[in-house]
Amino acid sequence: MSKAKFGMIGLGTMGRNFLLNVADSGFACVGYDLDGEKVDALNEEGKDFDVTGVKNLEEFLDSLETPRNIMLLVPAGKIVDAVIDDLTPHLDEGDLIIDGGNSHFPDTERREKELNEKGFEFLGVGVSGGAKGARLGPSIMIGGKEEVYERVRPILEGVSAKVGGEPCAAHVGKGSAGHFVKMVHNGIEYGLMQLICESYDVMKRGLDISHEEMSETFTKWDEAELNSYLVEITSKILKTKDNKSDDYLVEKILDTAGQKGTGRWTSEVALELGIPIPTIDAAVTMRQISALKEDRQELSKVSSDYQLDPQNEISKNMVEENFDIDKLKSVLLGAYIITYAQGFALLREASIEKEYDLNMSEIAKIWRGGCIIRAALLENFRTIFSEDNSLKNLLLNEEMTNVVLQSRYNYLVFISMATLLHIPVFAFASAFSYFEAFRTPRLPANLLQAQRDFFGSHTYKRIDEEGTFHTEWDE
Repeated sequence: MSKAKFGMIGLGTMGRNFLLNVADSGFACVGYDLDGEKVDALNEEGKDFDVTGVKNLEEFLDSLETPRNIMLLVPAGKIVDAVIDDLTPHLDEGDLIIDGGNSHFPDTERREKELNEKGFEFLGVGVSGGAKGARLGPSIMIGGKEEVYERVRPILEGVSAKVGGEPCAAHVGKGSAGHFVKMVHNGIEYGLMQLICESYDVMKRGLDISHEEMSETFTKWDEAELNSYLVEITSKILKTKDNKSDDYLVEKILDTAGQKGTGRWTSEVALELGIPIPTIDAAVTMRQISALKEDRQELSKVSSDYQLDPQNEISKNMVEENFDIDKLKSVLLGAYIITYAQGFALLREASIEKEYDLNMSEIAKIWRGGCIIRAALLENFRTIFSEDNSLKNLLLNEEMTNVVLQSRYNYLVFISMATLLHIPVFAFASAFSYFEAFRTPRLPANLLQAQRDFFGSHTYKRIDEEGTFHTEWDE
């Protein structure tokens, strides 16, 4: 009996679907989980494929070709370390462990070092697309040794999403590059989701648009420049009725957002590397504010200006005469570009600081399909980076800047309306403020430097001569 080419530890929905995808792509595979029900589910769902679920670790390892290729899809953190600790005493030199979860990149760096010292190989791999993507074709970001990736390239490329016949799987860089790129992917995801949510809020509370109209609007947007997975699913969400009432389901969902930490990690790393990503930061902050449900309800009771006053009603009518759905589409498109620009700027700096040697064009390519942030814009970004992989920021590309400039004029009306109507648009404000700051040749940081020198003698530089200076300001 021939042995399996690929093994999976962790047969939850993601692991099971990924393994079924491997089998569906023509590769014999085997899965293992401590939960017998999950093993049984794999055997039932995979009965027509060359895949087997087992409940015994020894049987799992004996079922694999050597050197073994074993992927883990288990919750990130201590569980990954526990599985590795249980696994390694039974492995042979040269066996490969692939961590396909949302692990923090410092953990990936540590694990690769520790396993390599023991004679084992390790790849940190980012997988995006959710459970459905795992089954039908995810986007896969591989980090680690490129020669080790070659061992499993046919399998990972085979299961990945395809765009124009090209696989959405690639070796993105050395060491922890795969999980770092996936982390930034998730940060961008945070930003785009918050922008869409703020658009919905303005449509609903500011423009009094019905759910059916909102759904139709997002459908039209998805057929044009804003074509993206998140816009597509938003259209479907907004028209879904609640089966327990006559209302729309989205209005029955508690407004407290969850998060698993990848957005926060992105913000933390950006601060360490000195790269501003305010739209992603704003999205993380808004999730944190959403969690303060009781505090928000209390403040809404004591805040007298929460409800519109007559003057604001007049202002609302004045603004609405100058703002419509097409202009909102323009604003969202500009903010989309700015959010991606922040993410790619962070990737570029990390590539230098961590010596990842990231190929930005390749990253844009594999994000075009399978992943949560897939969008038509990524083909534009791929072309831009293929011409200049060292481009510091997408906003330095004239084509992208012109689109954002056109959006900016509509944003000015948009932000006025949102402010007058007490609708928070933190992500939008951060995006366009970032753009305005980035394109401003002289910022008020000169005053900031003077303040720092005043209270802390931190010194400053002048614009008219070389050197470092300090002033006794009180004198």
